[in-house]
Amino acid sequence: MTTLIINIKELLQVRETPVEKVAGPDMKTLPSIKNAYLYIESGIIADFGKMSELEITSTDEIIDASGKVVLPTWCDSHTHIVYAGNREQEFVDRINGLTYEEIANRGGGILNSAKKLQETSEEELYQQSAQRLKEVIRLGTGAVEIKSGYGLTTEAELKMLRVIKKLRENYQIPIKATFLGAHAVPANYKGDKDGYMDLVIDEMLPQVAKEKLADYVDVFCETGYFSVEDTERLLSAGKKHGLTPKIHVNQFTAIGGVQAGVAYDALSVDHLEEMRPEDIEALNGSDTMPVALPSCSYFLSIPYTPARDIIDAGLPLALATDYNPGSTPSGNMNFVVSTACIKMKMTPEEAINAATINGAYAMGVSKTHGSITVGKHANVIITKPIPSYGFMPYAFGSNVIDTVLIDGKVME
Repeated sequence: MTTLIINIKELLQVRETPVEKVAGPDMKTLPSIKNAYLYIESGIIADFGKMSELEITSTDEIIDASGKVVLPTWCDSHTHIVYAGNREQEFVDRINGLTYEEIANRGGGILNSAKKLQETSEEELYQQSAQRLKEVIRLGTGAVEIKSGYGLTTEAELKMLRVIKKLRENYQIPIKATFLGAHAVPANYKGDKDGYMDLVIDEMLPQVAKEKLADYVDVFCETGYFSVEDTERLLSAGKKHGLTPKIHVNQFTAIGGVQAGVAYDALSVDHLEEMRPEDIEALNGSDTMPVALPSCSYFLSIPYTPARDIIDAGLPLALATDYNPGSTPSGNMNFVVSTACIKMKMTPEEAINAATINGAYAMGVSKTHGSITVGKHANVIITKPIPSYGFMPYAFGSNVIDTVLIDGKVME
């Protein structure tokens, strides 16, 4: 099967020489070709260039993209798509003045989601999660990472990871699985965090590794949740089982978690709403990707990740949704890109780089996704007719996506 997209107003994120990520001032550069074509063969990008140089004479399908922008699909490297039910009552509670921490202390938050998930069958959990996955694909996401962490028992954590595995088997986009057993201390371990960490490390982790259910290990390193010492203990154990570290860190307080992530070669450190100069300095020279989650800041009314400080320090930055029932009930990467521009003062070029190639790096798929490069998978967005790519973040309340292709196939 071959597909030729012609008359593209502008083809974005063109990388003839493959790159794994972009950092610092390079994030302001978004390579593109105007009046372009894109040729796809067996789901892979086979050729691209200017229409004036098009020499392909036959193809199975032609898509005319006159007036439209084409770019790689979004790579969402931080989600919690697999969950049961919702938490709209907590949304109302926050409007009425309760903080995230106060809601959690009353048995809400993560513990509320864990209770619902434990009571939900694996099949029902799969069906709910599949609907969310289909929704985000329609919104332009072509690669996604999904975490466990709403189980908080061995049985329920494994149930979540089996659902992620089934999604991976049934949907064509790359799906990475992350074991996040250390998301919160469950109610039956209240006052015994060390005992729960023993359960996570000695029982859950070996079973996850044995069944090959996860690519990454994650932990909520935060005041009131898990300490830097807890984090180091879990990341060390995870690495012994072949799981690459990731960390939720610096969401509400800065306690040294970024430094722990770098020390344990974390692929990414995510949230980063509270950043000190020493946290930014710790990331310099490392292979760890900082990841911002602006939808979470928007929904919880907490500070936004200081993108300008991070990028101006020469670092890379990725953007992701944090799609979850409590702090970000949305998987819309288009809103994330817009919010990064509006609230974090990122340029459209920086935001698109952060949501494509750097997002791909933050979930370990930048060799196959995240840019328009010959040999990469043809996961692409075709917009509606728009004036320029700057219109995408500008028109934050509009759906400017016309078509999404996954491995060269139009998604209905």
